[in-house]
Amino acid sequence: MAANGQRELLLGYVSVYVAAAKLLTKLGSADLAAVAADRAAMTAGTIDSEAAQGMSIYQVVCALLRADRTDEAEALAVTMATRLTAHVRSDEPALLSITGALWLIAAVSAGRRTDRTQALARLDQAEKLARLLGVDANHAWTAFGPTNVAIHRVSVAAELGDPGGALLAAGAVDLDRLPPGLLSRRAQIHLDLAWAQSQRKRDAEATLHLLEAERAAPESIRYNVMARETLREMLSRQRKQPTRTLTDLAARAGALE
Repeated sequence: MAANGQRELLLGYVSVYVAAAKLLTKLGSADLAAVAADRAAMTAGTIDSEAAQGMSIYQVVCALLRADRTDEAEALAVTMATRLTAHVRSDEPALLSITGALWLIAAVSAGRRTDRTQALARLDQAEKLARLLGVDANHAWTAFGPTNVAIHRVSVAAELGDPGGALLAAGAVDLDRLPPGLLSRRAQIHLDLAWAQSQRKRDAEATLHLLEAERAAPESIRYNVMARETLREMLSRQRKQPTRTLTDLAARAGALE
């Protein structure tokens, strides 16, 4: 097989492994997602493609986060994002989007360890790349663009334990700007806002956000730890007479198990 044909075949393998890792991560199969992501990274390492390498490493980071290996995930994301940032150009939207996505997941990781300074700095780095890209897109399955950066500002505030900050940041999000099909992104902001409203004991508003998340992507409720914890917290507050809507939602999410 000619060299170009071999390269295209390997790039195809990377794409398949990445797609499998994404699906398995969404379904909560952290171990299998890690295997698929690792195979993507190993294959990408044999190809002269920064985009393929960045895309596969992003999935490794997602799998590590799913397995609560946050320190490893953050270090890997920052290392790859830093390496790729030096090579991004506006005429290479896939590489630019992958790099931006890595900065976003690195920001979330910093938020999880309550490092506000690093989290905000990485969000700002991602925002610079989003402005360079100029549009909301889905290059290399990243959903990267200005709106996704705005959604991540809400997520980072939630990770930092700042419900007021999450509600404030949500004012800059216009979900209508997202390309069709990015259902997990639409669901994520509702999950974060459900948490924020529940922290303020606004259970009716929180329930509505969880219903919106479920409507966009049912798996976002069933396989999301924060969603189940939010539901359990609200059920605890309403233990004498919880609403039927809340108990039905909690049952579908597995929060009654």
